[in-house]
Amino acid sequence: MLEGARRHAGSLAHALGQARAAGLARQDAQLLLLHALGRNDAHARAWLIAHDADPLPAAVARRFQQACARRAAGEPVAYITGRKAFYGLTLHVDARVLDPRDDTETLVDWALQLFAPGQPWRLLDLGTGSGAVALALARERAPPAQIVATDASADALAVARANARRLRLPVRFLQARAGDWFGALGGQCFDAILGNPPYIAEGDPHLPALRHEPRVALVSGADGLDDLRQIIARAGAHLHPGGWLLLEHGWNQDAAVRALLGAAGFEDVRSRRDLAAQPRCSGGRWPGRQRRSSSALPMTLSDDSAMAAPATTGFR
Repeated sequence: MLEGARRHAGSLAHALGQARAAGLARQDAQLLLLHALGRNDAHARAWLIAHDADPLPAAVARRFQQACARRAAGEPVAYITGRKAFYGLTLHVDARVLDPRDDTETLVDWALQLFAPGQPWRLLDLGTGSGAVALALARERAPPAQIVATDASADALAVARANARRLRLPVRFLQARAGDWFGALGGQCFDAILGNPPYIAEGDPHLPALRHEPRVALVSGADGLDDLRQIIARAGAHLHPGGWLLLEHGWNQDAAVRALLGAAGFEDVRSRRDLAAQPRCSGGRWPGRQRRSSSALPMTLSDDSAMAAPATTGFR
C-alpha cells in the first residue's frame, strides 16, 4: 500500500518509473531527473531516494521529458547535464569533447602507482579532451609534479582550461597540430606520457551509437591503431631515461599495442585491466635509469597472459 502511494502519478518515483519503462537505465534516469530539478550536489541521489514521493512540478516534468528524449536518441547523459564525475572531480563537458569514461581511470591509477607523491615529476597527457586525466593527475600530484596536456582541438582545450580554472588545478595546456602528437612540445622530455588517443577502427559497427561525440577523437584508421602507432614510434624522444608510456586502447588491441611497444624499444611492457576486467591500457618503460625513484610496479597482465575476449568489437 505504501509503495503504491509513493508511486502515485505526478511523483518523482512515477516519473522515474516511466523513464525506466521507456528503456532508460536507472542511473541515467536518476541523473536526468536530478538535472531537471536543478540538484547537482554530492548527495543528490540520496536525496532523490528519500524524496521520491514528492510531487513533480510541471516545469520540471517538461525538462525531464526533453532530457529523456535526448538520451533515448543516444546523446550521452554528460552532454545533457553538462557534467561528468571522473576520479573524484566534477568536470563540465559538452559535445566539443569525448564523454570521459570510467575505464579511463585505469590509466590514472597506473600513473599514480608508478609515480609517488612529493616529487617534481613531469607528466604529459596527450589528447586531453575535457582535461580529465591531466586534472586528476594534478589533483593527486601537483605540486610539486608538473602536468602538461595537449590537444589538437582548440574547442577541447577551451573546455579543459575552463575545468582547470574552475577546479583551481595547475595544468599547462598546449595546442597541438592535427596529426602531430608531439609537435607542440619542442624538445621537452617527461617522466611519463599518458594518452587516450582515438582507437576505434573505421567501419566499426558501434560507431553509430557514438555519433554525438567528436569522430576525430574516436576513429583511427582501418584497424584503429594509426594514432597508437605514431605515439609509440615517437614517444621515446620525449621521455627521460626510465620514463613510462601509458596508453589506453580497445579491449582487443592489447597484444598489438604490446608488440608495438616492444618493437619500439620499450622495456617492462605490460597491460592493465579495466573495471570490467578487460585489458584496457598498455605501457612500457623507456630504457635507462629513472631520474627519481618511483613506487613498486603494480600487478599487471604479462605479455603471455591468456585473456578470454567477449563477443563484441573494440569500441571505447
